[in-house]
Amino acid sequence: MFFSKMHGLGNDFVIINKINQNFYFSKNTIYKLANRHTGIGFDQLLIIEKPKNVKYDFYYRIFNSNGLEVNQCGNGARCFAYFVYFKKITSKKKIILQTKTNILYITIHNENNIEVNMGKPSFYPHQIPILFPNILKKYSIKINNTIIKFGAIYIGNPHCVIIVNDINTYPVHTMGRLLSKHYLFPDHINVNFIQIINSNHIFLRVYERGVGETQACGSGACASVVIGIMWKLLDSEVQVTLPGGNLKILWTGSLQDYIYMIGPAKHVYDGQIYV
Repeated sequence: MFFSKMHGLGNDFVIINKINQNFYFSKNTIYKLANRHTGIGFDQLLIIEKPKNVKYDFYYRIFNSNGLEVNQCGNGARCFAYFVYFKKITSKKKIILQTKTNILYITIHNENNIEVNMGKPSFYPHQIPILFPNILKKYSIKINNTIIKFGAIYIGNPHCVIIVNDINTYPVHTMGRLLSKHYLFPDHINVNFIQIINSNHIFLRVYERGVGETQACGSGACASVVIGIMWKLLDSEVQVTLPGGNLKILWTGSLQDYIYMIGPAKHVYDGQIYV
C-alpha cells in the first residue's frame, strides 16, 4: 500500500489515495497502522475517494487513530487539498470536498496559506449532541467536585470550549479525558482549553476524542473562536496559537455566515507498507 505522511502544525496524517488503490481498512488495521512504534504513526488517516456527486472534486474520509471514522478535520482538509494539488491528482487551486456530513470549499494560495471554508456553526443540543434540552450560551457540569462552565458547538465535529487562566499549568490531559467521555456527550466530544491573550489572539490546547491531545486542531480552533465571539470576548479575526503553530480564524458573528480557517500544510514523505 502506498501512502504519504503530511502534517498541519504538527497534527499528523497518513493520506491514502484510494482512487487508484483498493484496500479495505478495518478498525483494527487502522489502529495498528496508527501505532507510532510498530506502524506508521498518525493522529488521523485520510482517505481520498471519488466524489459521490459530480458537483464535487473528491470524497474525503477521516479516521482517528483508534480506528473510528469521524466527520471533520480542519487541519486534515488543508493537507488533503494540498496533497491532491501537489501530487497533480488535480490542477485546481479551488477544490470542493464532500465529507460524511459536510461540504468543504478550499483555496490553495501556497503551502503556508491554505484557506478552508469550514461551514456554519450549529448550537443545537441534538446535533452536537449534548444531553441538554435547550441551547445555552454556557453549560455547567461537575467534574471531581469542580464546576466546569463551557460552550458547546458543532462544526462538523462536536466541541466544547473552556476558558482557563494558564494554558501551560491547567491539567489538560486529566480534564480532557474526563470531559471527552462524560455521559452528557453520548458520542464523546473534543475538548478545547483556551487562554485569551487579547480580543485578537488566544492560546489553545485540544484534547481530541479518540486521540488525546494533539499539536493542532483546525475545527477546534474554529469552535474556540466562535464561542469566544458569542461570549463577546473576541473579535471577528483571531490568531490561534496552538502547540504546533498558528492559525487564522475569521467569523463575522452571524449564524448565517461561514467560518474561515487559514493555515499551512506540509508534505513530509512518501512510503509503502505491506498490509
